Amino acid sequence: QVQLVESGGGLVQAGGSLRLSCAASGSIFSINTMGWYRQAPGKQRELVAAITNGGRTNYADSVKGRFTISRDNAKNTMYLQMNSLKPEDTAVYYCIALPNGSWGQGTQVTVSS
Repeated sequence: QVQLVESGGGLVQAGGSLRLSCAASGSIFSINTMGWYRQAPGKQRELVAAITNGGRTNYADSVKGRFTISRDNAKNTMYLQMNSLKPEDTAVYYCIALPNGSWGQGTQVTVSS
């Protein structure tokens, strides 16, 4: 079992920045890929970014050039640096660990115009 706890969400004005963290515990040796998803009200959950153990990353087109995903394996923590935030980035952000399929509880990000 892998447990994930997100933090770092909040309210920010458009153009601002936030950094989300996802701390993993439990059977962390089993984790290969970690990722961030988000879900806005009335919309499906969508992939934002993912990173493998080897550091390979991929991003949704909507966040390329603005968001950066990273991992600190020594701290068992994944990050999402979000810059140039837009109102359409408003959502609950969740982290996931694969192949386990464990999800965190989510953290709210609200971007005001």
